[in-house]
Amino acid sequence: MNTNIDLHQLVGCIGDAIVVADADEKIVLWNPAATRIFGYSEAEALASTLDLIVPDRQRQKHNEGYSKSMETGTTRYGASLLKVPAKHKDGSTISIAFTVGMLFDENHKANGVVAVIRDETERFSQERALKKRLAELENPQS
Repeated sequence: MNTNIDLHQLVGCIGDAIVVADADEKIVLWNPAATRIFGYSEAEALASTLDLIVPDRQRQKHNEGYSKSMETGTTRYGASLLKVPAKHKDGSTISIAFTVGMLFDENHKANGVVAVIRDETERFSQERALKKRLAELENPQS
């Protein structure tokens, strides 16, 4: 196995967003795909917390869950693919799918999370339109 892989290059070239936040939800890593998906530059994101991309109506639930994960060192989601709304810089709501992993310090105390995120807005919209069309075909109006 080649151990000379440049991890910065890997994070920079991958098509999915990689976002890392510390124990206080401060964004500490924001790759180019995150900029493409959410509209915020790396400099804008690194100066912010995850509130940058969490819609207002999900914020309280998100913050409570994040705090609990930092306290317990676990996430209830494991390797599950989460599908949630997110906030774009232009104010629009986008649909994302992501996995999340816990990060730990040398004493095995939780000190952050990493999320690998994909923009599912177009696919979600297409799926919703197909479901609507199917419902119309199954229940034709007289």
